[in-house]
Amino acid sequence: MQQLQKISKAALHNLKIKAINPMQEDTFGAIKSKQDVMLLSPTGSGKTLAFLLPLLESLDRNNTKVQVLILAPARELALQIEQVFKQMRTGFKVNCCYGGHSIKTEINNLQHPPAVLIGTPGRIADHIRRGSFNPSSIRFVVLDEFDKALELGFQKEMKEIINELKGVKQRVLTSATAMDEIPAFTQLNNPEELNFIDEADNTPKLELKAVRAEGKDKLDVFVRLICHLGNAPMLAFVNHRDAADRISNHLKQQGVEHDVFHGGMKQEERERALLKFRNGSHHLLITTDLASRGLDIPEIQYVIHYHLPSKEEAFVHRNGRTARMHADGTAYLVMAEEEAMPEFVPGDIVFDELESEMPLPELPEWQTLYIGSGKKDKVNKVDIVGLFLKKAKLQKDELGLIDVLDHSAFVAVRRSKIKKVLQMLRNEKIKGKKLKMEISK
Repeated sequence: MQQLQKISKAALHNLKIKAINPMQEDTFGAIKSKQDVMLLSPTGSGKTLAFLLPLLESLDRNNTKVQVLILAPARELALQIEQVFKQMRTGFKVNCCYGGHSIKTEINNLQHPPAVLIGTPGRIADHIRRGSFNPSSIRFVVLDEFDKALELGFQKEMKEIINELKGVKQRVLTSATAMDEIPAFTQLNNPEELNFIDEADNTPKLELKAVRAEGKDKLDVFVRLICHLGNAPMLAFVNHRDAADRISNHLKQQGVEHDVFHGGMKQEERERALLKFRNGSHHLLITTDLASRGLDIPEIQYVIHYHLPSKEEAFVHRNGRTARMHADGTAYLVMAEEEAMPEFVPGDIVFDELESEMPLPELPEWQTLYIGSGKKDKVNKVDIVGLFLKKAKLQKDELGLIDVLDHSAFVAVRRSKIKKVLQMLRNEKIKGKKLKMEISK
Protein backbone atom coordinates (compact mmCIF):
# COMPACT_ATOMS: atom_id res chain seq x y z
CA MET A 1 0.00 0.00 0.00
CA GLN A 2 2.95 2.32 0.59
CA GLN A 3 3.72 2.49 -3.14
CA LEU A 4 0.23 3.80 -4.00
CA GLN A 5 0.00 7.45 -4.97
CA LYS A 6 -2.72 9.81 -3.82
CA ILE A 7 -4.86 9.19 -6.93
CA SER A 8 -4.89 5.41 -6.35
CA LYS A 9 -5.67 5.78 -2.67
CA ALA A 10 -8.61 8.04 -3.56
CA ALA A 11 -9.82 5.48 -6.12
CA LEU A 12 -9.70 2.69 -3.51
CA HIS A 13 -11.57 4.89 -1.07
CA ASN A 14 -14.31 5.47 -3.67
CA LEU A 15 -14.50 1.70 -4.24
CA LYS A 16 -14.77 1.22 -0.44
CA ILE A 17 -11.66 -1.01 -0.51
CA LYS A 18 -9.31 -0.62 2.44
CA ALA A 19 -6.37 -2.63 1.16
CA ILE A 20 -5.26 -4.41 -1.99
CA ASN A 21 -4.37 -8.11 -1.88
CA PRO A 22 -0.84 -9.55 -2.42
CA MET A 23 -1.53 -10.36 -6.08
CA GLN A 24 -2.68 -6.81 -6.74
CA GLU A 25 0.30 -5.38 -4.87
CA ASP A 26 2.81 -7.45 -6.87
CA THR A 27 1.08 -6.59 -10.14
CA PHE A 28 1.04 -2.91 -9.22
CA GLY A 29 4.80 -2.95 -8.69
CA ALA A 30 5.48 -4.88 -11.90
CA ILE A 31 3.38 -2.55 -14.08
CA LYS A 32 4.84 0.55 -12.41
CA SER A 33 8.33 -0.70 -13.36
CA LYS A 34 7.28 -0.02 -17.00
CA GLN A 35 7.97 -3.53 -18.31
CA ASP A 36 5.49 -5.85 -19.98
CA VAL A 37 3.57 -8.08 -17.56
CA MET A 38 1.82 -11.44 -17.84
CA LEU A 39 -0.53 -11.97 -14.90
CA LEU A 40 -1.82 -15.49 -14.25
CA SER A 41 -4.49 -15.51 -11.57
CA PRO A 42 -7.80 -17.33 -10.93
CA THR A 43 -11.19 -15.90 -11.84
CA GLY A 44 -12.51 -13.79 -8.97
CA SER A 45 -9.09 -12.83 -7.59
CA GLY A 46 -9.27 -9.13 -8.50
CA LYS A 47 -7.26 -8.87 -11.74
CA THR A 48 -9.28 -5.85 -12.95
CA LEU A 49 -8.17 -3.68 -10.05
CA ALA A 50 -4.64 -5.09 -10.34
CA PHE A 51 -4.11 -3.48 -13.75
CA LEU A 52 -6.41 -0.46 -13.43
CA LEU A 53 -4.64 1.08 -10.43
CA PRO A 54 -1.11 1.32 -11.90
CA LEU A 55 -2.41 2.38 -15.32
CA LEU A 56 -4.47 5.09 -13.62
CA GLU A 57 -1.29 6.57 -12.15
CA SER A 58 0.25 6.67 -15.64
CA LEU A 59 -2.54 8.71 -17.24
CA ASP A 60 -1.74 12.24 -18.39
CA ARG A 61 -4.49 14.81 -17.70
CA ASN A 62 -3.13 17.07 -20.47
CA ASN A 63 -3.46 14.35 -23.11
CA THR A 64 -6.76 14.60 -24.98
CA LYS A 65 -6.37 11.33 -26.94
CA VAL A 66 -6.88 7.64 -26.09
CA GLN A 67 -4.06 6.56 -23.77
CA VAL A 68 -5.12 3.08 -22.60
CA LEU A 69 -6.83 0.31 -24.55
CA ILE A 70 -8.29 -2.67 -22.67
CA LEU A 71 -9.50 -5.63 -24.74
CA ALA A 72 -11.94 -8.04 -23.09
CA PRO A 73 -13.38 -11.19 -24.71
CA ALA A 74 -17.01 -10.65 -23.62
CA ARG A 75 -19.16 -7.54 -23.54
CA GLU A 76 -20.23 -8.25 -19.95
CA LEU A 77 -16.60 -8.26 -18.86
CA ALA A 78 -15.91 -5.05 -20.81
CA LEU A 79 -18.90 -3.38 -19.13
CA GLN A 80 -17.77 -4.64 -15.75
CA ILE A 81 -14.29 -3.11 -16.19
CA GLU A 82 -15.91 0.16 -17.27
CA GLN A 83 -18.12 0.10 -14.17
CA VAL A 84 -15.13 -0.40 -11.85
CA PHE A 85 -13.27 2.47 -13.51
CA LYS A 86 -16.29 4.76 -13.23
CA GLN A 87 -16.70 3.87 -9.55
CA MET A 88 -13.11 5.00 -8.98
CA ARG A 89 -14.29 8.56 -9.84
CA THR A 90 -10.94 9.56 -11.33
CA GLY A 91 -12.11 12.43 -13.53
CA PHE A 92 -10.78 10.66 -16.62
CA LYS A 93 -13.21 9.81 -19.40
CA VAL A 94 -13.85 6.14 -20.17
CA ASN A 95 -15.82 4.56 -23.03
CA CYS A 96 -16.91 0.99 -23.66
CA CYS A 97 -17.47 -0.45 -27.16
CA TYR A 98 -18.97 -3.86 -27.88
CA GLY A 99 -21.18 -5.74 -30.31
CA GLY A 100 -24.89 -5.22 -29.76
CA HIS A 101 -24.34 -1.58 -28.75
CA SER A 102 -25.21 1.26 -31.14
CA ILE A 103 -22.17 1.83 -33.40
CA LYS A 104 -23.41 5.36 -34.11
CA THR A 105 -23.48 6.21 -30.40
CA GLU A 106 -19.97 4.83 -29.99
CA ILE A 107 -18.63 6.84 -32.94
CA ASN A 108 -20.15 10.01 -31.47
CA ASN A 109 -18.58 9.25 -28.08
CA LEU A 110 -15.17 8.68 -29.68
CA GLN A 111 -15.23 12.12 -31.31
CA HIS A 112 -14.23 13.31 -27.84
CA PRO A 113 -11.68 10.55 -27.15
CA PRO A 114 -11.65 8.91 -23.71
CA ALA A 115 -8.41 8.45 -21.77
CA VAL A 116 -9.38 4.79 -21.32
CA LEU A 117 -11.06 2.79 -24.09
CA ILE A 118 -12.48 -0.64 -23.24
CA GLY A 119 -13.97 -3.03 -25.74
CA THR A 120 -14.34 -6.42 -27.32
CA PRO A 121 -11.83 -7.29 -30.07
CA GLY A 122 -14.44 -7.44 -32.83
CA ARG A 123 -15.90 -4.01 -32.13
CA ILE A 124 -12.55 -2.27 -31.51
CA ALA A 125 -11.20 -3.70 -34.79
CA ASP A 126 -14.33 -2.35 -36.51
CA HIS A 127 -13.72 1.15 -35.10
CA ILE A 128 -10.07 1.12 -36.18
CA ARG A 129 -11.13 0.22 -39.73
CA ARG A 130 -13.67 3.06 -39.66
CA GLY A 131 -11.12 5.54 -38.30
CA SER A 132 -13.31 6.30 -35.28
CA PHE A 133 -10.24 7.10 -33.17
CA ASN A 134 -6.48 7.38 -33.60
CA PRO A 135 -4.83 4.15 -32.35
CA SER A 136 -1.32 5.59 -32.61
CA SER A 137 -1.90 7.66 -29.43
CA ILE A 138 -2.34 4.53 -27.26
CA ARG A 139 0.58 3.98 -24.87
CA PHE A 140 -0.74 1.07 -22.79
CA VAL A 141 -2.66 -2.01 -23.88
CA VAL A 142 -4.27 -4.68 -21.67
CA LEU A 143 -5.30 -8.07 -23.06
CA ASP A 144 -7.67 -9.19 -20.32
CA GLU A 145 -8.76 -12.85 -20.00
CA PHE A 146 -6.49 -13.51 -22.99
CA ASP A 147 -6.93 -17.30 -22.85
CA LYS A 148 -10.71 -16.85 -23.09
CA ALA A 149 -10.27 -14.47 -26.05
CA LEU A 150 -8.25 -17.14 -27.88
CA GLU A 151 -10.84 -19.78 -26.98
CA LEU A 152 -13.58 -17.61 -28.50
CA GLY A 153 -11.62 -17.18 -31.72
CA PHE A 154 -10.57 -13.52 -31.46
CA GLN A 155 -6.97 -14.13 -32.54
CA LYS A 156 -7.41 -12.48 -35.96
CA GLU A 157 -9.05 -9.32 -34.53
CA MET A 158 -6.51 -8.97 -31.71
CA LYS A 159 -3.63 -9.33 -34.18
CA GLU A 160 -5.20 -6.71 -36.45
CA ILE A 161 -5.64 -4.27 -33.55
CA ILE A 162 -2.16 -4.74 -32.09
CA ASN A 163 -0.53 -4.17 -35.48
CA GLU A 164 -2.16 -0.71 -35.55
CA LEU A 165 -0.86 0.28 -32.09
CA LYS A 166 2.39 1.93 -33.17
CA GLY A 167 2.99 3.94 -30.00
CA VAL A 168 2.52 1.30 -27.29
CA LYS A 169 5.08 1.50 -24.48
CA GLN A 170 3.72 -1.26 -22.24
CA ARG A 171 1.61 -4.38 -22.60
CA VAL A 172 -0.25 -6.31 -19.88
CA LEU A 173 -1.75 -9.75 -20.48
CA THR A 174 -4.00 -11.46 -17.94
CA SER A 175 -5.15 -15.07 -17.95
CA ALA A 176 -6.88 -17.52 -15.61
CA THR A 177 -4.87 -20.41 -17.07
CA ALA A 178 -1.18 -20.89 -17.82
CA MET A 179 -0.04 -20.99 -21.45
CA ASP A 180 2.74 -23.02 -23.03
CA GLU A 181 3.78 -19.99 -25.07
CA ILE A 182 2.60 -16.45 -25.67
CA PRO A 183 1.52 -15.88 -29.29
CA ALA A 184 3.97 -13.63 -31.13
CA PHE A 185 1.21 -11.27 -32.32
CA THR A 186 0.79 -9.95 -28.76
CA GLN A 187 4.24 -8.33 -29.14
CA LEU A 188 4.96 -8.80 -25.43
CA ASN A 189 8.63 -8.03 -24.85
CA ASN A 190 10.34 -10.16 -22.19
CA PRO A 191 7.33 -9.91 -19.84
CA GLU A 192 7.54 -10.38 -16.10
CA GLU A 193 5.35 -13.39 -15.28
CA LEU A 194 3.30 -13.26 -12.09
CA ASN A 195 1.75 -16.67 -11.43
CA PHE A 196 -0.89 -16.88 -8.70
CA ILE A 197 -2.75 -19.87 -10.13
CA ASP A 198 -1.08 -22.62 -8.11
CA GLU A 199 -0.78 -20.88 -4.75
CA ALA A 200 -1.80 -23.23 -1.96
CA ASP A 201 -3.52 -20.46 -0.01
CA ASN A 202 -5.86 -19.86 -2.93
CA THR A 203 -6.97 -23.47 -3.17
CA PRO A 204 -10.65 -23.52 -2.26
CA LYS A 205 -12.55 -26.51 -0.93
CA LEU A 206 -14.79 -27.85 -3.65
CA GLU A 207 -17.06 -30.79 -2.98
CA LEU A 208 -18.14 -32.82 -6.01
CA LYS A 209 -21.45 -34.69 -5.96
CA ALA A 210 -23.71 -36.27 -8.58
CA VAL A 211 -27.29 -37.33 -9.21
CA ARG A 212 -28.40 -40.03 -11.65
CA ALA A 213 -31.40 -39.71 -13.96
CA GLU A 214 -33.65 -42.57 -14.90
CA GLY A 215 -33.16 -42.89 -18.66
CA LYS A 216 -31.62 -40.23 -20.90
CA ASP A 217 -33.81 -37.24 -20.01
CA LYS A 218 -32.34 -35.32 -17.08
CA LEU A 219 -35.13 -32.77 -16.60
CA ASP A 220 -36.99 -34.59 -13.85
CA VAL A 221 -33.93 -35.23 -11.69
CA PHE A 222 -32.72 -31.68 -12.35
CA VAL A 223 -35.96 -30.18 -11.00
CA ARG A 224 -35.79 -32.47 -7.97
CA LEU A 225 -32.19 -31.40 -7.37
CA ILE A 226 -33.20 -27.73 -7.43
CA CYS A 227 -35.96 -28.47 -4.93
CA HIS A 228 -33.44 -30.37 -2.79
CA LEU A 229 -30.98 -27.45 -2.78
CA GLY A 230 -33.68 -24.88 -2.00
CA ASN A 231 -33.17 -21.14 -2.39
CA ALA A 232 -29.37 -21.02 -2.45
CA PRO A 233 -27.64 -19.14 -5.32
CA MET A 234 -26.78 -21.61 -8.09
CA LEU A 235 -25.57 -21.71 -11.69
CA ALA A 236 -26.68 -24.55 -13.96
CA PHE A 237 -24.40 -25.07 -16.97
CA VAL A 238 -25.50 -26.51 -20.29
CA ASN A 239 -23.52 -26.98 -23.50
CA HIS A 240 -25.96 -25.37 -25.94
CA ARG A 241 -28.23 -22.33 -26.04
CA ASP A 242 -31.29 -24.29 -27.15
CA ALA A 243 -30.90 -26.59 -24.14
CA ALA A 244 -30.96 -23.56 -21.81
CA ASP A 245 -34.19 -22.35 -23.45
CA ARG A 246 -35.77 -25.81 -23.33
CA ILE A 247 -34.99 -26.24 -19.61
CA SER A 248 -36.24 -22.72 -18.93
CA ASN A 249 -39.59 -23.42 -20.60
CA HIS A 250 -39.99 -26.53 -18.45
CA LEU A 251 -39.14 -24.62 -15.24
CA LYS A 252 -41.66 -21.90 -16.13
CA GLN A 253 -44.35 -24.57 -16.39
CA GLN A 254 -43.27 -25.89 -12.98
CA GLY A 255 -43.35 -22.39 -11.43
CA VAL A 256 -39.63 -22.25 -10.57
CA GLU A 257 -38.17 -18.72 -10.47
CA HIS A 258 -35.03 -18.56 -12.61
CA ASP A 259 -33.42 -16.82 -15.55
CA VAL A 260 -31.34 -17.70 -18.62
CA PHE A 261 -28.02 -16.32 -19.81
CA HIS A 262 -26.41 -17.14 -23.17
CA GLY A 263 -24.94 -15.56 -26.29
CA GLY A 264 -28.12 -15.86 -28.32
CA MET A 265 -29.92 -13.33 -26.13
CA LYS A 266 -30.04 -9.57 -26.72
CA GLN A 267 -27.57 -7.55 -24.67
CA GLU A 268 -30.30 -5.90 -22.56
CA GLU A 269 -31.82 -9.31 -21.81
CA ARG A 270 -28.48 -10.62 -20.60
CA GLU A 271 -27.86 -7.52 -18.48
CA ARG A 272 -31.31 -7.86 -16.90
CA ALA A 273 -30.76 -11.55 -16.13
CA LEU A 274 -27.47 -10.78 -14.38
CA LEU A 275 -28.73 -7.86 -12.34
CA LYS A 276 -31.79 -9.83 -11.16
CA PHE A 277 -29.47 -12.64 -10.16
CA ARG A 278 -27.23 -10.20 -8.27
CA ASN A 279 -30.13 -8.55 -6.46
CA GLY A 280 -31.69 -11.83 -5.35
CA SER A 281 -34.86 -11.74 -7.48
CA HIS A 282 -33.97 -15.23 -8.59
CA HIS A 283 -31.38 -17.70 -7.34
CA LEU A 284 -31.01 -19.95 -10.37
CA LEU A 285 -29.30 -18.96 -13.61
CA ILE A 286 -29.24 -21.46 -16.47
CA THR A 287 -26.29 -20.63 -18.66
CA THR A 288 -23.76 -21.72 -21.22
CA ASP A 289 -20.01 -21.45 -20.56
CA LEU A 290 -20.38 -17.73 -21.24
CA ALA A 291 -20.91 -17.30 -17.48
CA SER A 292 -18.05 -19.55 -16.40
CA ARG A 293 -15.62 -16.67 -15.93
CA GLY A 294 -15.06 -12.95 -15.97
CA LEU A 295 -18.55 -11.86 -14.93
CA ASP A 296 -19.47 -9.79 -11.91
CA ILE A 297 -21.79 -12.22 -10.16
CA PRO A 298 -22.00 -12.95 -6.44
CA GLU A 299 -20.64 -15.94 -4.59
CA ILE A 300 -22.42 -19.05 -5.85
CA GLN A 301 -23.20 -21.82 -3.39
CA TYR A 302 -23.84 -24.50 -6.00
CA VAL A 303 -22.70 -25.17 -9.55
CA ILE A 304 -24.76 -27.72 -11.48
CA HIS A 305 -23.38 -29.41 -14.59
CA TYR A 306 -26.59 -30.30 -16.42
CA HIS A 307 -24.32 -31.19 -19.32
CA LEU A 308 -20.72 -32.14 -18.73
CA PRO A 309 -18.25 -30.11 -20.79
CA SER A 310 -15.99 -31.87 -23.30
CA LYS A 311 -12.79 -30.39 -21.86
CA GLU A 312 -11.31 -30.38 -18.36
CA GLU A 313 -10.49 -26.67 -18.61
CA ALA A 314 -14.17 -25.75 -18.99
CA PHE A 315 -15.03 -28.03 -16.05
CA VAL A 316 -12.48 -26.22 -13.85
CA HIS A 317 -13.73 -22.76 -14.84
CA ARG A 318 -17.36 -23.67 -14.21
CA ASN A 319 -16.52 -25.01 -10.77
CA GLY A 320 -14.50 -21.87 -10.09
CA ARG A 321 -17.73 -19.87 -9.95
CA THR A 322 -18.53 -21.43 -6.57
CA ALA A 323 -15.32 -22.21 -4.64
CA ARG A 324 -13.71 -18.81 -5.09
CA MET A 325 -10.98 -17.13 -3.08
CA HIS A 326 -10.95 -19.24 0.10
CA ALA A 327 -14.69 -20.01 -0.10
CA ASP A 328 -16.15 -23.49 -0.04
CA GLY A 329 -18.57 -24.70 -2.68
CA THR A 330 -20.35 -27.71 -4.11
CA ALA A 331 -20.62 -28.81 -7.74
CA TYR A 332 -23.27 -31.31 -8.83
CA LEU A 333 -23.06 -33.47 -11.95
CA VAL A 334 -26.39 -34.47 -13.49
CA MET A 335 -25.77 -37.85 -15.13
CA ALA A 336 -28.03 -39.74 -17.55
CA GLU A 337 -28.64 -43.38 -16.72
CA GLU A 338 -25.90 -44.83 -18.96
CA GLU A 339 -23.66 -41.74 -19.04
CA ALA A 340 -20.03 -42.42 -18.13
CA MET A 341 -18.00 -40.18 -15.85
CA PRO A 342 -15.31 -38.26 -17.81
CA GLU A 343 -11.69 -39.06 -17.03
CA PHE A 344 -10.99 -35.50 -15.90
CA VAL A 345 -13.49 -35.74 -13.00
CA PRO A 346 -11.32 -36.56 -9.98
CA GLY A 347 -11.84 -39.44 -7.54
CA ASP A 348 -14.93 -41.27 -6.40
CA ILE A 349 -18.02 -39.08 -6.40
CA VAL A 350 -20.91 -39.56 -4.00
CA PHE A 351 -24.29 -39.92 -5.73
CA ASP A 352 -27.11 -38.21 -3.79
CA GLU A 353 -30.45 -40.00 -3.61
CA LEU A 354 -33.27 -37.50 -4.13
CA GLU A 355 -36.83 -37.91 -2.94
CA SER A 356 -39.31 -38.56 -5.76
CA GLU A 357 -41.57 -35.66 -4.73
CA MET A 358 -40.41 -32.47 -3.09
CA PRO A 359 -41.95 -29.01 -2.66
CA LEU A 360 -40.71 -26.29 -5.03
CA PRO A 361 -38.26 -23.75 -3.60
CA GLU A 362 -39.92 -20.79 -1.94
CA LEU A 363 -40.16 -17.64 -4.05
CA PRO A 364 -37.17 -15.30 -3.53
CA GLU A 365 -37.81 -12.55 -1.00
CA TRP A 366 -36.88 -9.88 -3.56
CA GLN A 367 -38.59 -8.89 -6.79
CA THR A 368 -37.36 -6.38 -9.40
CA LEU A 369 -39.22 -3.30 -10.57
CA TYR A 370 -38.40 -1.74 -13.95
CA ILE A 371 -38.35 2.07 -14.24
CA GLY A 372 -38.37 3.61 -17.72
CA SER A 373 -35.89 6.40 -16.91
CA GLY A 374 -32.14 6.31 -16.37
CA LYS A 375 -28.88 8.25 -16.35
CA LYS A 376 -29.61 9.99 -19.66
CA ASP A 377 -32.81 11.31 -18.02
CA LYS A 378 -30.71 12.65 -15.10
CA VAL A 379 -32.13 9.97 -12.76
CA ASN A 380 -29.76 8.57 -10.12
CA LYS A 381 -29.92 6.20 -7.15
CA VAL A 382 -30.58 9.04 -4.70
CA ASP A 383 -33.71 10.05 -6.64
CA ILE A 384 -35.00 6.48 -6.58
CA VAL A 385 -34.26 5.91 -2.89
CA GLY A 386 -36.04 9.16 -1.99
CA LEU A 387 -39.07 8.25 -4.08
CA PHE A 388 -39.40 4.75 -2.65
CA LEU A 389 -38.80 5.68 0.97
CA LYS A 390 -40.85 8.88 1.07
CA LYS A 391 -43.66 8.30 -1.42
CA ALA A 392 -44.02 4.51 -1.20
CA LYS A 393 -43.38 4.53 2.57
CA LEU A 394 -40.84 1.69 2.41
CA GLN A 395 -38.41 0.98 5.22
CA LYS A 396 -34.71 0.89 4.27
CA ASP A 397 -34.54 -2.88 4.69
CA GLU A 398 -37.45 -3.27 2.24
CA LEU A 399 -35.41 -1.70 -0.56
CA GLY A 400 -32.63 -3.77 -2.15
CA LEU A 401 -30.04 -3.23 -4.87
CA ILE A 402 -30.63 -0.45 -7.40
CA ASP A 403 -29.09 -0.50 -10.89
CA VAL A 404 -29.38 2.69 -12.96
CA LEU A 405 -28.62 2.22 -16.67
CA ASP A 406 -28.63 4.82 -19.45
CA HIS A 407 -32.37 4.73 -20.19
CA SER A 408 -33.79 2.55 -17.42
CA ALA A 409 -33.37 1.52 -13.81
CA PHE A 410 -34.04 -1.71 -11.91
CA VAL A 411 -34.98 -1.71 -8.24
CA ALA A 412 -35.13 -4.72 -5.93
CA VAL A 413 -38.06 -4.52 -3.50
CA ARG A 414 -39.24 -7.09 -0.99
CA ARG A 415 -41.76 -9.28 -2.80
CA SER A 416 -44.36 -8.71 -0.11
CA LYS A 417 -44.27 -4.93 -0.78
CA ILE A 418 -44.38 -4.92 -4.60
CA LYS A 419 -48.15 -4.40 -4.96
CA LYS A 420 -48.10 -1.61 -2.38
CA VAL A 421 -45.27 0.19 -4.20
CA LEU A 422 -46.97 -0.04 -7.59
CA GLN A 423 -50.20 1.26 -6.08
CA MET A 424 -48.65 4.18 -4.17
CA LEU A 425 -46.36 5.34 -7.00
CA ARG A 426 -48.77 4.94 -9.94
CA ASN A 427 -49.32 8.72 -10.32
CA GLU A 428 -45.87 9.91 -9.24
CA LYS A 429 -43.23 11.71 -11.31
CA ILE A 430 -39.46 11.43 -11.38
CA LYS A 431 -37.38 14.37 -12.64
CA GLY A 432 -40.61 15.98 -13.84
CA LYS A 433 -41.68 13.03 -15.99
CA LYS A 434 -44.52 10.61 -15.22
CA LEU A 435 -43.08 7.54 -13.62
CA LYS A 436 -43.18 4.53 -15.92
CA MET A 437 -42.86 1.45 -13.72
CA GLU A 438 -43.72 -2.25 -13.87
CA ILE A 439 -42.53 -5.60 -12.57
CA SER A 440 -39.47 -6.55 -14.57
CA LYS A 441 -39.97 -9.50 -16.91
